[in-house]
Amino acid sequence: MRKGQAGIPKLGAQIADTHAHLVMLDDPAGALERATTAGVMFVVTVADATETPRATYDSLPTWHEEAQHRLEQWAIPHGEPPSVRIVVGVHPHNASDFTEESAEEIVALAKDPRTVALGEIGLDFHYDHSPRDTQRDVFRRQLAMAQDLDLPAVIHLREAFDEGAAILQEIGIPDAGCVLHCFTADVPTMQRFVDLGCHISIPGVVTFSKAEDLRKAAAAVPLDRLLVETDCPFLAPEPFRGRTNEPAWVTFAAATISELRSEDELDVALALMENARRVFRDAAPGGI
Repeated sequence: MRKGQAGIPKLGAQIADTHAHLVMLDDPAGALERATTAGVMFVVTVADATETPRATYDSLPTWHEEAQHRLEQWAIPHGEPPSVRIVVGVHPHNASDFTEESAEEIVALAKDPRTVALGEIGLDFHYDHSPRDTQRDVFRRQLAMAQDLDLPAVIHLREAFDEGAAILQEIGIPDAGCVLHCFTADVPTMQRFVDLGCHISIPGVVTFSKAEDLRKAAAAVPLDRLLVETDCPFLAPEPFRGRTNEPAWVTFAAATISELRSEDELDVALALMENARRVFRDAAPGGI
């Protein structure tokens, strides 16, 4: 693994962070600046329709302009900050807050050209912040919305893989695609969702030496179904575990996966970016 500034892996090609929460960072512009220098040139960020989703949409131009200004100020020769696209939906934690107004907001924001998927949606039976029946109902509703809106679905499942798979089979995978985000389970679970038609998005947890099941799964995902993400500000990889995560550090997940697969980092990076662009329908080399 070759390393560049601040020990960031140098993969030899641009890469994508397919799941971030930029609005939760103290300095989103700084995160985009650092992403640029790390070669992370495509970022997908999440907005929840029951919270303040328009804050992300409204702030994105400012974040981008400030990141561009900083890059120019420091004369860093990496061009524009990353292309940033948005996923909008209602997280299972917030399923109890889902209303017709929430659905209308999702439909309205889906018309924004920066919106590339509906999510993150699904089931979280670990925290149970919303009743399970409510989570199931809202998951079904939003899967159907993704189909109607011709958007991929970004799925959150925690301690709910069996029920999640059953609902995906019942309602159907959106024609535009499906991403199982922040995957940390084992090979059989991974294969189950690949067989359903999902892409598998691997977070920085794959860098943890004790995450044996995940590391085996990351080595086994078909390359054309593989994505990487930070889920920042959560789940910072080694060697930054415990700190606030950010898009630049998705490179550690990519480098680790390359090692686990015994594949060339450049080939893996190229595939990861191609997969991200295809799933999220983004061909732009940069910009907001």
